Amino acid sequence: MSSSVTPFYLRTKGVLPVQKLRLLKEFNVIRTPDDYPLEPGQFQPNSLDLRLGKIAHRVRCSFLPENETVASKLGKLTQHSFSIEDGAVLEPNCTYIIPLLEELHLPSGPSLNQDGYPEIYMDDKLSARTNPKSSTGRLDIFTRVITDFSHRFEEITPGYSGKLYLEVVPKSFPVRIRTGQTLNQLRIRHGYSVLSDEDILRTHASDPILFGQDEKPIPVDKLKVGNGLFMSVSLHGEKGEIVGYKAKKNRDLIDLDRIDFYRVPEFWDPIYAQSEDYLILEPEAFYIFASRERCRIPVHLAAEMVPYDTGSGELRTHYAGFFDSGFGGDVARGGARAVLEVRSHDVPFLIEDGQTFFRMVFEPNTEMPELIYGRDIKSNYQGQNLKLSKHFKGG
Repeated sequence: MSSSVTPFYLRTKGVLPVQKLRLLKEFNVIRTPDDYPLEPGQFQPNSLDLRLGKIAHRVRCSFLPENETVASKLGKLTQHSFSIEDGAVLEPNCTYIIPLLEELHLPSGPSLNQDGYPEIYMDDKLSARTNPKSSTGRLDIFTRVITDFSHRFEEITPGYSGKLYLEVVPKSFPVRIRTGQTLNQLRIRHGYSVLSDEDILRTHASDPILFGQDEKPIPVDKLKVGNGLFMSVSLHGEKGEIVGYKAKKNRDLIDLDRIDFYRVPEFWDPIYAQSEDYLILEPEAFYIFASRERCRIPVHLAAEMVPYDTGSGELRTHYAGFFDSGFGGDVARGGARAVLEVRSHDVPFLIEDGQTFFRMVFEPNTEMPELIYGRDIKSNYQGQNLKLSKHFKGG
């Protein structure tokens, strides 16, 4: 810990920006092994990339520990364990649990004063939430973070102190992974405060969030809100234009270290625009689409895609869903499309151009991030339209 670190105060509710995440590392709230210190590239405007550890455990099934530790559950369910330090292949539709290199030690009360560390003063408690990274979802890799004694995936409660584990289930393709790669990201909240529908409309009026296909802000009276901002899927295009992709089955493996490497036709079937502007999804097939609207995240906010619940339970519209401050650029750029990772369960399912698919929930940052997505850090997906993961040529 640097001797220059002094106590800091959290007075406003919201997502902690990058500069506060760095301080939490200095304050020993975020910990890593001595031989794997946090790297600068892990820090995003509102989140921290989490790295795979040294060992993967293939288990019989997914689980939540609730009344015991993850290690205890692994003792009952592990079929075999293997090192991933030099790389290893995860097979489709098998469940793996991988301890992460990062640990989290959140304060249980309104302040934290560990021996040898300055104090953190808070008006509320710190909690955390995790999401798959964009590339993880676009490769159809199902991931969820698990913590000891937890009854929910992805949620890390105030006062949690311990290891983080990642459940990994490749769905469409075998994947080669190794220690230190990042599949998920973590954000830390001071309290929990989301923008109301009125706040969303007011923000959009002065700092536009949602844009039409002409890249102009959508009029406020045309926005659909209801505990968040609703967005839809795009299936419309000119004749011969690709509006989506469907994953091929029984393909070769994807090495997550290989960027801009794989040929799209070897892994994906293109979906071309049809005059009817609708498509029937095959059960359990995996698709990539883009949102009809374009969005941007103002620098004082962070956002998350959450499912639009139609009550059917037959359609999953995304795996990854967190947007850092600055996604989509400034207003003049007209935003960027959200990429949707879609799977229909059990039965064929019809989707149409403009059909409501998900909603965006916005949270304020406790203060303005020192880094802005796409401006201060390299981004593979800034200004995107329909886009596959960075591992594919032109993706």
